Amino acid sequence: MDTLGWIIVGIVVVLVIIGVVIFLGRKRKHQVDEQHREEDRHQASDLRDKAQETDLEARDREAKASQAAAEAQRAEVDAEKLRREAEQRQADAQGLRSETEDQARKADEIDPDVDTRPGQSTGTTQAEHTGTRSDSATASGTNPDHGAEPRHSEKTRGETTDNVDPDGSGPRR
Repeated sequence: MDTLGWIIVGIVVVLVIIGVVIFLGRKRKHQVDEQHREEDRHQASDLRDKAQETDLEARDREAKASQAAAEAQRAEVDAEKLRREAEQRQADAQGLRSETEDQARKADEIDPDVDTRPGQSTGTTQAEHTGTRSDSATASGTNPDHGAEPRHSEKTRGETTDNVDPDGSGPRR
């Protein structure tokens, strides 16, 4: 072959080599592109899964927040009930205290040894009012150690209080 033939064969070989390189390059590029697309699909799938998990977690947190709000409201209602119950018990206690004071006042009015004259403090015996403490105070049913506190467990002069006149002068007739 002459030189021209060899030049043509060389050009054809070079063109074939360039064609093969371009073909393989494109094929490689297509494979790389497909691999990138597959990675992108996988990454998108992971992101979707994470988004679903995040959505479920957000729903769970919302449910827990609603539950906590309901519990807080329930606690407020319970606290209000307890507050009202405490107020009622306080009112009941004050009513009992008032009733006890009324009973003590009535007992002082009935007791002949307690001076209940207007202008005098209630619950003082005549012996204490005059400033004397004697055996007569002890015999009359008051405790000299405790001031005007009557000792109701002791009977005065051996008699029951049912048989004594309200003025304390003696047995009832």
